Amino acid sequence: MTAASQTLPVTAAASGNVSALAQRLLNLVLFVTVLTSSIAFIEPSPHDALMPVLLVTCVAARVGFDRKLVALLLLTVAWLACGALSLIQVGDNAKDIQYVGTSVYLGIAGVMFACLFCDGNLTRLAIMRRGYLLAALIATVAGYIGFFHLLPGADIFLDHGRVRATFKDPNVYGPFLIFPILWLIVGVLVRGPRLLDVTALMILLGGLLLSFSRGAWGHFAVSAAVGVTIVFAVASDPSMRLRIMALGCCAILVVVMLLIAASLIGPVHEMIVERAKLIQPYDVGPGGRFWQQQLAINAILDNPSGLGPFEFFRIYGLQQHNVYMQGFLVYGWLGGAAYLALVVVTLTLGLLTVSAPTPWQYYLITAYAVFVGEAFEGLIVDTDHWRHFFLLLGLVWGLGAGTINFRRRQAYGEQSEDGLIAAAA
Repeated sequence: MTAASQTLPVTAAASGNVSALAQRLLNLVLFVTVLTSSIAFIEPSPHDALMPVLLVTCVAARVGFDRKLVALLLLTVAWLACGALSLIQVGDNAKDIQYVGTSVYLGIAGVMFACLFCDGNLTRLAIMRRGYLLAALIATVAGYIGFFHLLPGADIFLDHGRVRATFKDPNVYGPFLIFPILWLIVGVLVRGPRLLDVTALMILLGGLLLSFSRGAWGHFAVSAAVGVTIVFAVASDPSMRLRIMALGCCAILVVVMLLIAASLIGPVHEMIVERAKLIQPYDVGPGGRFWQQQLAINAILDNPSGLGPFEFFRIYGLQQHNVYMQGFLVYGWLGGAAYLALVVVTLTLGLLTVSAPTPWQYYLITAYAVFVGEAFEGLIVDTDHWRHFFLLLGLVWGLGAGTINFRRRQAYGEQSEDGLIAAAA
């Protein structure tokens, strides 16, 4: 054996060790990045600081780019390019530049998450799930401490009596919890109730309630309905469907009992009565949310190139509270159309792939159902800078692409098997 042939196995082994180390490092950074995603009361947040580190570890671990993600990339680039052009109209205002910079970072994050999950790596998905669930529980516990004044100075976790936890706004904190809540609900439906899962579910549902966010409550109702319906539709046998129906009825009963028990607490009862009204005083009348949206429509029609970041607020004094109007107001007609197309194509991709049986099917079902609720909530809230929105976006695209590849491999395998049988005959 020559010296050169002896070196080849050593080189291959060393390369394999480096690759394995890069994968472990990537998984660790992913876990910490997702874990810190609930710390959002400061900017830049720890999550923001870790995103470039995650990007570097993705490159080091040779995370690939699937061609099926080209549409995601092109729509994201079009949206971001229009955002950069919108700065021409507002000059060098630091706040406006930061706004567009945040859009760029989040757009890159969405594409990166899609690349991370497009191979359906179950280990990586489980790591992301654990990190997100733990982040949500930490934020929720902070919210409980604030609402019930369990520690001195705990009011920092409140906003006018509503829990915002480790976020700036209760209307962001509430939707953040829906992803892990639906994970747990789907897990209970598929595997049956487990004490740890049910306990975590009750804790998070209480946190969602105490956000007193009507948008989050509606988001949860839509996402839960979509998720449970899909799980029921893809169930493999009638007995599983019967179990899902029984557990679903029990879950509804538990939620009703939780609401009744919570309403017996004085401060909770008062906030529920106040927030449960479909129309709030700031929704209607001159200066109200719906009045502002009418003004936004006129501003969109009058400004094909958009107004730029915060200009609508500077002119009219309030936000329009609609992410799709926000897209057209800030990024212009082209940028708004790109953002709207990004949401619509994501919804379509998820719908086309969510029923395919794959090892990661329930991850895709959960991410898709929550994304549907998030798209619905975008009609009344600006969601374009929510960090978890872009995680959901990346998951739907990544797992959707992975599902298409999985089905093609199955079809190719069946064709190859048929060919072998024919040749043998």
